[in-house]
Amino acid sequence: DLNKLRREGMIPGVLYGQNQLGLPLCIKKEEFDAILRSIKTGSLPTIVFELHDGHETRKAVIKELQYHRTTYAIEHIDFLFVSDAAPVSVNVPIRIVGAAECAGVKLGGFIRHVIRNLKVSCSLANIPQEFTLDVRDMQVAESKRLSDIAIPQGVRPLAKMGEVAVVITKKA
Repeated sequence: DLNKLRREGMIPGVLYGQNQLGLPLCIKKEEFDAILRSIKTGSLPTIVFELHDGHETRKAVIKELQYHRTTYAIEHIDFLFVSDAAPVSVNVPIRIVGAAECAGVKLGGFIRHVIRNLKVSCSLANIPQEFTLDVRDMQVAESKRLSDIAIPQGVRPLAKMGEVAVVITKKA
């Protein structure tokens, strides 16, 4: 019974993999909460987990989290099996840097963070923890596109790189 597991401090989940049915599993809520506290906001999709079942260790990334409607407690986790050999698709957070020194903000504009994540394909060893966009020298009405992000070798973007990621707009 899933509710009994939750009362016992466990989070039920499923590990999905290549060409196999989902494998049910449970994660200790206390341990998962400690992991969440130790990572930057938005970085969860880039974390590779090692799941142990007593016999074997499998690497996985989080595919989806399901939350309780009113308490927002994590109710269920879907993991996706990943291997060192095959590329994985992950959403990498885009962080804005230089906001306090932004020329356009000093002139009355504000930063509009249009795209907050960039989906990429890469090997497990090459998963970036985040991308950054420096807005320090941007003026009002200027924008930066996904193509302005430095993409490391071995990482392939899965988005239209001409899309606007951040813009300095005038206050309404």
